Amino acid sequence: MENRKKKILSWALYDWANSTYSTTVMAGFFPVFFKMYWSQGVDATVSTARLGTAISISSLVIAFMSPTLGVVADLRGLKKLFCLSFMLIGVIACGWMTFIPLGDWWNAILAYSIAMMAFNASCVFYESLMPFVAEPKEMDYVSSLGYALGYLGGGILFLINVLMHLFPEWFGLRDGVQAVQVSFMTVAVWWFVFSIPLARNVPEPAVPVSKDNIWKLTNRSILTLQATFKELITKERNLLIFMIAYWMYIDGVYTVMTMAVDYGMSIGLGSKDLIAALLITQFIGFPCAYYFGTVTKRFGAKLPVLVCIGIYSVTVVAAMWMSQAWHFYLLAVIIGMVQGGVQSLSRSLFGKMAPKHQSGEYFGLFNLVGRFASILGPLIVAFTVTITGNSRVGMVGLLLLFIVGGGLLMKVKEPQEHG
Repeated sequence: MENRKKKILSWALYDWANSTYSTTVMAGFFPVFFKMYWSQGVDATVSTARLGTAISISSLVIAFMSPTLGVVADLRGLKKLFCLSFMLIGVIACGWMTFIPLGDWWNAILAYSIAMMAFNASCVFYESLMPFVAEPKEMDYVSSLGYALGYLGGGILFLINVLMHLFPEWFGLRDGVQAVQVSFMTVAVWWFVFSIPLARNVPEPAVPVSKDNIWKLTNRSILTLQATFKELITKERNLLIFMIAYWMYIDGVYTVMTMAVDYGMSIGLGSKDLIAALLITQFIGFPCAYYFGTVTKRFGAKLPVLVCIGIYSVTVVAAMWMSQAWHFYLLAVIIGMVQGGVQSLSRSLFGKMAPKHQSGEYFGLFNLVGRFASILGPLIVAFTVTITGNSRVGMVGLLLLFIVGGGLLMKVKEPQEHG
């Protein structure tokens, strides 16, 4: 039992490790730094379009890679190795951001895209390990524990990074610019160090290992994916409906996450107010994500996810009328309450529905759905603000995605827990 708890905690700590990228880099400093430092003197709508396009291209790359890599990981027993390999690529890309000079928006976008691709790829294999760490009846709790630790770990480092930016002299730094640059390096170090428990304590799942070479494996993976898609359409209709529903609503969730700070800056809010709001989201997200893992014993996972989707629908419309800092703080509180819930319970719901020994393949498909959603959402925002010249209307199109996704999710039959 103690060894089991150790494996669960070590697995969940990878959320603690990699969430520093999604907070300090993706949601926090990169959008601000990209607009004010690497795109200095460029119109706000141009930098927004560049950022949205880069996110979409990076998402497209991982969308095409992850299912095939997932099958290869299943066939060769390489889930943990792939997770840690992509982690190292992400760590190097984050460290690179520290050294990119003023105005070099092209290399900044390149480093960010590589880091984002590696972050998402590592998560495919990290999540595919969950069925081997937790029994089906534990998955809601274990998945929520991971997200809760992610919010706490990401929030702690982000708080340190914000203090570095506001009070650089406390840390022996020259100014706020150098503080942000050093912050990218702290993310790289944190991500690497706190991945060690997973590397040491979570074993590679014992599966029958194929001895085919990489080319045969790739061809086999394509044939396997074709068979899986056919099976989804003909036999696994419930899982197929869930994946389409997830595709719709997670589009809105990811777009809010990746574009919120840029959106706030574009409508005239101060960067300090926006960063403070992100901190609020992190520290409210920690207990709320954990709480969502406990309510499933009474309500299941589907109903809490539907509640989260409803709250997101209201907030993207209300965001049109934001004009003061406290509006963004209120938005941060609301998003912090539901963001971890919709992510963690979607992950555990999928984990319970997917075949265990094809977890790499199925979580590759799960990530494929999420990545294609991430392609559409930012492009909607980028296209809308470019055509209208009005940053306030960029998020409204997401409402349709929440409505369609929620409607389809209502048709999904939630599996009974066992194990």
